[in-house]
Amino acid sequence: MANELTGRRRGKPAGEELRRRVVAAVLEKGMSRNAAAQHFEVSDTSVARWIRRYRQHGHLREAPRPGRPSRIEPERERIFAVLERRPDLSIRALQGALAARGLVLGTGSLQRFLVRHGVGRGRRPARHRKRAPKAAGRS
Repeated sequence: MANELTGRRRGKPAGEELRRRVVAAVLEKGMSRNAAAQHFEVSDTSVARWIRRYRQHGHLREAPRPGRPSRIEPERERIFAVLERRPDLSIRALQGALAARGLVLGTGSLQRFLVRHGVGRGRRPARHRKRAPKAAGRS
């Protein structure tokens, strides 16, 4: 359920605009941290953290999250070049075309990459094979 005041769903991270409004309410309007937390429906801890971040760094942007650098993002142009030539490729066919060019990627990684860039591939219907006729007397 979305909060009417903030437009944010419970459990989702607060955006920079909400953080800015909360910090402004405390630092510029003199609202207490607890009152601001209740008013904007965020935790006291978050308010304290945002104020500390603003005072230390002068901004409210999130710090970069740790993790391994992406192997697929630097290859973005190569992937889109293949898709530009053959836009109807399935994920597996795209994976094969990229592998032929020396870029080996998993289907899941490739699928997430395409969805992230708004080029998601829906499931395609399976191709039907002709089945051998059933033998008489077998069910």
